[in-house]
Amino acid sequence: MTVAHKLATYEDLLAVPEHLVAQVVDGELRVQPRPASAHAQAVSTFGEELGPPLKRGRGGPGGWILLDKPELHLGAYAHQVLVPNLAGGRRSTMP
Repeated sequence: MTVAHKLATYEDLLAVPEHLVAQVVDGELRVQPRPASAHAQAVSTFGEELGPPLKRGRGGPGGWILLDKPELHLGAYAHQVLVPNLAGGRRSTMP
């Protein structure tokens, strides 16, 4: 017999204290501490390296938007609310 469990909601995510990073993955609330300084520095440096070719077209395609720690809502029923370290997409296709 399978036990059905309630899917996490956006309200569950909002109830998590500010000092934590919360995501909804496959309907399950997942909580973790914010990244340590070394991790944040590494992600920032990576974004700095990607900026000239992707955002500005210096040695790359240009026309991209790069975002640090965006909150992404994926899926028709928002059963995926993800907070990646860094995300990007073509400016022409982003909402």
